[in-house]
Amino acid sequence: MPVQRRSGSSPVSQPYQPPCTLTPTILNRVAEIAERVGRLAVRLEAERDLHLRRVNRIRSIRGSLAIEGNTLSEAQITAILDGKPVIGPPREVQEARNALKAYELLPGWQPAQEADLLAAHRCLMAGLVDDAGRWRAGGVGVMAGQQVIHMAPPASQVPRLMGDLLHWLDRTDAHPLIASSIFHYEFEFIHPFSDGNGRMGRLWQTLVLSRWHPLFIDTPVESLVHQHQAAYYAALQSSTDEADSAPFLAFMLDRILEAIGCAAPQVTPQPTPQVERLLRGIRGEMSREALQQALGLQDRKSFRERYLAPALELDLIEMSVPDKPSSRLQRYRLTDLGRLWLEQQKGA
Repeated sequence: MPVQRRSGSSPVSQPYQPPCTLTPTILNRVAEIAERVGRLAVRLEAERDLHLRRVNRIRSIRGSLAIEGNTLSEAQITAILDGKPVIGPPREVQEARNALKAYELLPGWQPAQEADLLAAHRCLMAGLVDDAGRWRAGGVGVMAGQQVIHMAPPASQVPRLMGDLLHWLDRTDAHPLIASSIFHYEFEFIHPFSDGNGRMGRLWQTLVLSRWHPLFIDTPVESLVHQHQAAYYAALQSSTDEADSAPFLAFMLDRILEAIGCAAPQVTPQPTPQVERLLRGIRGEMSREALQQALGLQDRKSFRERYLAPALELDLIEMSVPDKPSSRLQRYRLTDLGRLWLEQQKGA
């Protein structure tokens, strides 16, 4: 296994090089992503799509947290971002707050700086673990059900192993798409923290990629990883079994390519004329009764079936109290996606 080969002292002239076989498929994928990133950057700059970037960031955070079992929805995370109260498990709400803060601070961290990596973990795990921002002091393993599928290196080895890995990241001339994925795999293999290793590995890959191109701060790679969660863990295991990070690298490049496509500034599917009327009629937060009155509609059932329900299903509007759909305090408001759609109609 890659890290286990570093158990002894390495000669100063031979710094650690993570094993990775760069196949033609991997190199072609890197070239394809680089080309698409260039095209997407031009479109985003031309449209200055701040709403879309916000939507993508929330999707990314939600995906990374969901991989770890967090059940909060995008609407709830958006509410937390906006400083609004959210009904949910306190730990999950804290996880979301921490992740939003970490992404806010991301541009100020340097990928190869140990102090920054520890500060990021302290931010991401504040109030969740006692040793936030410190290397683990005990042994850890990765479980699949009741089975241990990976035992991480001893805690005594973590400072040296992470030092080697960060030194490699600082000196490597590998393309950032390759270097970030190799780092992500090696980081998960070492499992340097008592908790939060998965979300930290994904956050740090985003940081490395954002140093190559800033659009990656708001590209929902984590959301796509969540959609392929089983394959994510399988790729990690394959790389460990083969002592070569190539399987994980190939998996991550596919997800990054997919995420670039999802980050394009477009809103689909198209809303019906009834939903369009609803979107144009909302002003801030409005009750069902106020919305019906604003649209001049009398039939409550028809309004709910033809206007309200389809708009909610398309994620163009959201409820102010999502956990209690029938609450008498319920209000409806535009989502970021809904505001994005309205903005695109102005420019059409």
